[in-house]
Amino acid sequence: MDHAPARLFSRNYSIFVVENCACNTTLILFVLDTNMKTKIFAALAGMGMVIITAGCVSTVSDTHTAGIYTPDSVVGRYQRPFDDVYNAALQVVTHDGVLITEYMPHDTTNTVRSLEGKINGEKVWIQVEAVDPQITQVTVQARSSMVGDTQEAHEVDKEIALQLARQ
Repeated sequence: MDHAPARLFSRNYSIFVVENCACNTTLILFVLDTNMKTKIFAALAGMGMVIITAGCVSTVSDTHTAGIYTPDSVVGRYQRPFDDVYNAALQVVTHDGVLITEYMPHDTTNTVRSLEGKINGEKVWIQVEAVDPQITQVTVQARSSMVGDTQEAHEVDKEIALQLARQ
């Protein structure tokens, strides 16, 4: 939820405070009392900074991360049981990078699980979901510092497929 900007008045300048609760960021703009064009330019530049730097992106594990929305995920389906696919995804993350957390949403059954890890210096989220007893869907999301990386997501998805072929 974004809060409405608060405006504090002073004799020589105005201070705008904009808070973004989802990513815990705060932006403070000082608009000096010069001419109107400068104020408008500063307000537009400030709004642009808020949009670019304080954006939040949803992840496949129902969490949020700071960043700009760009394509960042790949979906694959495998004709394998849920546990086999989840174990393959877990092995790929621990072999290629570092496992940060395993996540099982409380509002779903045991047929949906998520992983968060870091592979090749990028954050990777993997959601494994049973479509039916023999078909499992994997959603891989990869992000560098602020933007999505579909190439890395494809690589992780391929690694999961190769790991399943080895089993």
